Amino acid sequence: MYEIRFHGRGGQGAVMAAAMLASAFVEEGRYAVAVPSFGFERRGAPVAAFLRVDEREIRRMTNIYRPDCVVCIDPTVGRAVDVFEGVRDGGTLVQTTSAAAGELALPPAIGTVGACDAVAIALEVFGRPITNTIMLGAFARTTGLVSIAALEHALRDSEMRDAGLQQNIEALARGWAGTVVYHIEERAIA
Repeated sequence: MYEIRFHGRGGQGAVMAAAMLASAFVEEGRYAVAVPSFGFERRGAPVAAFLRVDEREIRRMTNIYRPDCVVCIDPTVGRAVDVFEGVRDGGTLVQTTSAAAGELALPPAIGTVGACDAVAIALEVFGRPITNTIMLGAFARTTGLVSIAALEHALRDSEMRDAGLQQNIEALARGWAGTVVYHIEERAIA
């Protein structure tokens, strides 16, 4: 089982991103469960969402305390919560950042980083810093676990199917194209 924890702020769509990613995994024939977690339930407060994916049925519906992958859709949420808490050795970080992947302060457990300047992309595409679909593209590029086609299908089937669908499809593609993947063990950029 592969476990993913999303971090963001209220109103940015972390919960929606986890649900869309789960739909994309199901589209590709795997089992997936997205579990939302709400704290203060106000715009700007730190939020988390959890996703499990496996080749067989998933019964666990709890929060994730030992993620294989952490996706941060907000560049500042790491100042409010420990996004690396419990991450497995060799774990993956998919981070919204304007810094180069090699410039990030990372714990030893992180083995792969996908860095995407999602805020800049969001401002160009949407005119506001909503990065969730951009970071789904970044996740696909960083991990190779899901295809852009399956993510696009999930977008078309989501509640975005009317308002802003084309913008979100563009954002997804730009997130994939704009992600730099850095393998810590190799100290090289892919």
